[in-house]
Amino acid sequence: MKTSTYLLLFLAVVLLAAMPLLLTPDAPFEGADGMAEEIILEINPEFEPWREPFWEPPSGEIESMLFALQAAAGSLFIGYYLGRLSARRGERGNKAKIPAGIAH
Repeated sequence: MKTSTYLLLFLAVVLLAAMPLLLTPDAPFEGADGMAEEIILEINPEFEPWREPFWEPPSGEIESMLFALQAAAGSLFIGYYLGRLSARRGERGNKAKIPAGIAH
């Protein structure tokens, strides 16, 4: 694929991620982090977190969506890297099969 194709795919993913932020700013949903915090406070009421988040998403759905976007971006990066690595190995194998007297 061309670099412009990757750029268009990346922009499409960003657009898909941004639309729920704009369309449903008050979406009610609690993620696993909030539920874990409640359980920890039940077990140990004196627990205090080490740090507070610098930004909290408006809802748990948005937090989950951002997590999924992060996972997708990481998967794309790893897939791209492995594809390039595979292509380079394939090119090296093809060059080795060319007879010595023939120019490429």
